[in-house]
Amino acid sequence: MKRFIQSTDRTQATLFPEQLEDYVAEDNPVRVVDVFVEQLDLGKLGFAGVSPMKTGRPAYHPAVLLKLYIYGYLNRIQSSRRLERESQRNLELIWLLARLTPDFKTIANFRKDNGTAIRKVCSQFVALCRQLNLLSEATVAIDGSKFKAVNNRDNNFTTNKIKRRREQIEASIERYLSALETADRQEQADFTEAKIQRLQEKVTMLKAQMAKLDTIETELEKTADKQISLTDPDARSMATSGRGSGMVGYNVQTAVDTQNHLIVAHEVTNVGHDRNQLANMAEQAKTALGTSELKVVADRGYFSGEEIRKCHENGITAFVPKCVTSGAKADGRFDKADFIYDSVKNEYQCPASQTLIWRSSRVEHGMTLHRYWSSACRQCDLKAKCTPSNERRVSRWEHEDVLDAMQARLDRAPDSMRIRRQTVEHPFGTLKAWMGSTHFLTKTLNRVSTEMSLHVLAYNLKRVMNIMGTTALMEAMVA
Repeated sequence: MKRFIQSTDRTQATLFPEQLEDYVAEDNPVRVVDVFVEQLDLGKLGFAGVSPMKTGRPAYHPAVLLKLYIYGYLNRIQSSRRLERESQRNLELIWLLARLTPDFKTIANFRKDNGTAIRKVCSQFVALCRQLNLLSEATVAIDGSKFKAVNNRDNNFTTNKIKRRREQIEASIERYLSALETADRQEQADFTEAKIQRLQEKVTMLKAQMAKLDTIETELEKTADKQISLTDPDARSMATSGRGSGMVGYNVQTAVDTQNHLIVAHEVTNVGHDRNQLANMAEQAKTALGTSELKVVADRGYFSGEEIRKCHENGITAFVPKCVTSGAKADGRFDKADFIYDSVKNEYQCPASQTLIWRSSRVEHGMTLHRYWSSACRQCDLKAKCTPSNERRVSRWEHEDVLDAMQARLDRAPDSMRIRRQTVEHPFGTLKAWMGSTHFLTKTLNRVSTEMSLHVLAYNLKRVMNIMGTTALMEAMVA
């Protein structure tokens, strides 16, 4: 074939380089993995097997398997069986592991048995980023996203799911029994023995499924959240943004630095909402950044008075928009925001310029609420636009001033939500693209947390390599 680049004859003898080192370029990312792991004190981090036993078969050093996993997650190879194959044919891995080829069971057991230590490695890299002044801006964006678990939706049960499934089975049994009655009334030629037997088998199978549902329902009553997952016991059914949609999985929380978009803190939960996660994630981010003050930005799904108060008491400045849940505003009446509070007099002024004074206090859901109303409501000309009751009553939380101060901050920083969106949502999209449609490969909350830590470590590694370059990053690690 003329006028094309010519290939080499496969039967031609070739003299390969004498050193394995010649196969890997000096700026290859695999060298970053090697240098990073070599600088870690694996014994201090809690890895098992750092000190070998004096008897028995020699084991692989934890550093070898840790390098293998970090390389795998950097290159979207998370399966232990695929890592086994790659270690035998991938030149970068052959160089990284110095020709060692652990089997898939050894690889899988390492991730299973060293979950806590692997999560500490992820935190160790965040500490390194802090030393490199990549996390100098003490502002983070917090968000959560749903990730699919191994558990299929058909193997997750709630009270409503069991009820719907039982109705479907009953309808199917009734349809098959009706078909069998039709077979009895008709001649044998119309309904063969094979078809009758198949219908009877289907009825028997559906009755067995009904008995299984009864057993699951009994177990369901013993659980705290009235939910059972058969494949992964910790996975939970969670609603997603699409109407009527949902998935069985985990809710992954992250705190992302607004300067370089590095994930400074993360946590895997099986709670389907974000309402109680703000203070927890903000505290983790504050500890990771090693700062005394921190600004956090989150969406309205994190709005909780108690969570914002905890942040305020711990030196964390929160920017969280308030949820719009006012029934009065939805009906076209005055909202609570239309009532102006006077902190000096401890009273409200309504749109009709009347004064709502303090009347009583009560405790609801552990929160002390003060109640205010005016005696002039019944004669007010604006009453139809205000309340259908005799008086318009306004409640105020005892720490409402913290929420008012946060709202004032949001008014002065209108770009906060745009910064949040462009900071924290991109890492989630990147991670899900790397993980593929299956998302998590492991089961139970502890192992899923370990898997997520490897993904976060790989994301941060790749991010820093793009910011600094591989050569500069290796020099900084060694220094």
